[in-house]
Amino acid sequence: MTTYKDKQEVIHSKIWNEEPEPDNPFAAKKCYCSGYDVYGDLLGNASWVEYLFLLLKLQKPTAEQANLLETIAVAIANPGIRDHSVRAAMNAGVGGSTAASTLMAAIAVGAGHYGGAREVYLVMELWEKCGQDLQIWEKELLNPDIDERADIWLPIEHPPGFDPHGVSCPTPVKQTLEKFSLLTRVDSNSNWLKENQNRLEEKTKLPITFTMIIATALSDLEITNEQGEILYLLLRLPGAAVHALEQKKLGWKKYPFFMDKIKFIDDHTST
Repeated sequence: MTTYKDKQEVIHSKIWNEEPEPDNPFAAKKCYCSGYDVYGDLLGNASWVEYLFLLLKLQKPTAEQANLLETIAVAIANPGIRDHSVRAAMNAGVGGSTAASTLMAAIAVGAGHYGGAREVYLVMELWEKCGQDLQIWEKELLNPDIDERADIWLPIEHPPGFDPHGVSCPTPVKQTLEKFSLLTRVDSNSNWLKENQNRLEEKTKLPITFTMIIATALSDLEITNEQGEILYLLLRLPGAAVHALEQKKLGWKKYPFFMDKIKFIDDHTST
């Protein structure tokens, strides 16, 4: 809890606390995250992933938890140029948009139901509802709940965590799930998914995607649905950023989605 005595304003936070500098109440002398002195103790001792876990869970991660979260971060740091959110950032970058605009484009396109953060939220919701009961999973996947907030989210048109246009499970998805299964307990959700992947894919007639396995790994970390949704948006930004910068440097003439749509007309007429 941070208090500004002059105005008697109090910001309530379990995450963060500050002590002001004696000569400047608007500058912090000490910053504490869940009781840890950030610049006195954590800086130089905690990794970025460990600090991220502390911010989310308000407790230091175990070595296993930190390793799993770091593996998740690496797996989705760059979704690749086939991904819609990355392409949105690339479009913005090659068009000369600002850095903030390129990242906002990636977040906007990567926020929804189709391979986006909201799909991760829905899969994590399924884990809460279904646990490791295969029959409940099969029932829920074929009859997904309709979000009542239709003004924000349109009804999802496919089982969450599955690719409606997929033919088979992509190799990187299988490799990542295999790694998650090795990093988690035998009775983890990731191991359960690995064992039941074929059965779920046969039932839905669709392959699983990264949203399914990432949501599952986050559930093993006991991350909440809301935290998982935001984390998925955050951890996918590095790829969007670097691809946007690269295309901006190369220019629109080497960007096929612009070049073949632009026609130059030699028009010397005047009015």
